Amino acid sequence: MKQGTTLFLKITIIVIGLAALAVCIWVLPGIASRDAEAHPETAYLQYPFLISAYVLAIPFLAGLYQTLKLLNEIDRNRAFSEYAVKALWRIKNNAALVSLIIAAAVLYVMAGMGGDRTGVIMLGFIGLFASSVVAVFAALLQKVLQDAIAIQAENELTV
Repeated sequence: MKQGTTLFLKITIIVIGLAALAVCIWVLPGIASRDAEAHPETAYLQYPFLISAYVLAIPFLAGLYQTLKLLNEIDRNRAFSEYAVKALWRIKNNAALVSLIIAAAVLYVMAGMGGDRTGVIMLGFIGLFASSVVAVFAALLQKVLQDAIAIQAENELTV
């Protein structure tokens, strides 16, 4: 992969990470307080919403960090290394954790929230689908990379 391609991917991941941090710091508290003022009967959900959003941000940002580390390994021509396999393993686990947190939140909303909750549930399912796709793709890449490393090691032994 050319240096320019990985640079573009790194910049994109950094922008996504900074946007996620900005949302966590400036946008989410405002949303929670406005919703609490607009709906005093559910104001008690303000803090569980913020806590779950911040807990969700941790594995998301950790996955982005692991992706940056993997891209650095690709830049150093060490894409076929055990370190790259471990980075993919961490990305897969972070994406799976994001999926589990979103699934728990969707179940909580479905079980306990009255009124019109279709939009919230649909957004949850979209996030659940996206993070599941990332987890499956990272698992697939991890397996392919492990097989390629094994074949490479086998070829080095026979040569």
